[in-house]
Amino acid sequence: MSATVLIVDDDPVQRRLLEAMVTRFGYQAITADGGDKAAALLTGPKAASVDCVVLDLVMPDLDGFGLLARMREAGLDTPVIVQTAYGGIDNVVSAMRAGASDFVVKPAGSERLQVSLHNAIATRALAGEVQRLKRKRDGTLNLTDVVTRSAAMKPVLRAADKAAASVIPVLIEGESGTGKELIARAIHGSSARRAKPFVAVNCGALPENLVESILFGHEKGAFTGATEKHTGKFAEADGGTLFLDEIGELPPPAQVKLLRALQEGEVEPVGGRKPVKVDVRIISATNRDLIADVKAGRFREDLFYRLHVFPISVPPLRGRPEDVAELARHFLKRIAAEEGKRVRGMSAEALARLAAFRWPGNVRQLENAIFRAVVLADGEEIGVNEFPQVAANVDPDAAAAPPVVEPSPAMAASWPDAREMADAPALTVPAPSLPLTDVQGDARPLDEIEREVIRFAISHYRGQMSEVARRLRIGRSTLYRKLESLGLDDDTAGFKLNAAVE
Repeated sequence: MSATVLIVDDDPVQRRLLEAMVTRFGYQAITADGGDKAAALLTGPKAASVDCVVLDLVMPDLDGFGLLARMREAGLDTPVIVQTAYGGIDNVVSAMRAGASDFVVKPAGSERLQVSLHNAIATRALAGEVQRLKRKRDGTLNLTDVVTRSAAMKPVLRAADKAAASVIPVLIEGESGTGKELIARAIHGSSARRAKPFVAVNCGALPENLVESILFGHEKGAFTGATEKHTGKFAEADGGTLFLDEIGELPPPAQVKLLRALQEGEVEPVGGRKPVKVDVRIISATNRDLIADVKAGRFREDLFYRLHVFPISVPPLRGRPEDVAELARHFLKRIAAEEGKRVRGMSAEALARLAAFRWPGNVRQLENAIFRAVVLADGEEIGVNEFPQVAANVDPDAAAAPPVVEPSPAMAASWPDAREMADAPALTVPAPSLPLTDVQGDARPLDEIEREVIRFAISHYRGQMSEVARRLRIGRSTLYRKLESLGLDDDTAGFKLNAAVE
């Protein structure tokens, strides 16, 4: 959960002092002894994920101004805190004009550096969220804005990417709070219609007597109270995308008119004399079982097949526990910046409890829980006490328990009596073990143990090198040096792409 700070200084003593301070503040520190190495870490093919840079201006190879220029050319918005000696105010002014966000006087004071780092990282997090909200408002939110690292979401994003290249009707299925509207906005923002309007309508919130008027519009005087002409949501979305949320709540009379609008590409305003042509891409969403509603006669079958052309099912948060920490980090940075709280991360115990919780309200519930925790927090780290509802419903031992896998039908069918499937016990996957002795009973060399730990971490985190380095509590540059020295380059060849694009 901690941010990563890159320290760039050619003086080894200064580097060690800064590294010790940054680590004590709770951040992860990586170092570079010159501008060229820092440029490779920030802009090279194996670029590290860096949240802030502490930069010395005077260095023998590529100096601080040269590195700032390289970062500007690469389009990096990573905040930079420059170091300067007494009397170097002219250099500070030049550095700020070149893109630095703050400065400290060498030797950097602990409190001054801590405040600068906190402000720089918080400001960047808030700026990123502002840009994301701006893209959401402008309808240009795209699939890269979907926060996830779960394998369960990969099919969703692949399907959304294919849907964005077409005007095919999409039906997004999933429980409330899973992010169905976010997926819909990302599809629109990744499509050729992104410059046109994205209009969202919650069908469950429409008054039954005004559904047709709101969707299709009405003429002046069409009914009591219709004092002005209203264009309707279809006309508002002309050329763009109309998102019909909770489509299963649409009353039967409106279902008939919606079906005609989809078939004919035109709508008929209430009280209108002739239909109006519209060019609208339809994305709908539901948290209900529409097939069951069709069988029960609550939803028109012909309309269902018009909407269910390209279904996308978004898994609940409990089905993608890998996303809990990533989403919690995302919400924590944004909310802490918005609330002006000095909160930098969460304890390992709190993260374990969050990952073990079932989250019936899905991502929306997690966001609200983080919001409450940030408001309750008195220190710089959020602990279990800030999540009373989670702590009361999650057994501490269960939070650290190995995963449980239910037997699949195919697995059960291979047993002597397939009918035993219903009574079959859950299968417990044993936690990975690492032997500390060899076959002769002697202690194994450290490099062998280190090689196995790194190989396991790369496999466990699917080659996401930033996450591997974070979990092993080493810098990414250190990780790559160890890969080379331990001869693990060939073993990780299948993860090169992940390392380059994460």
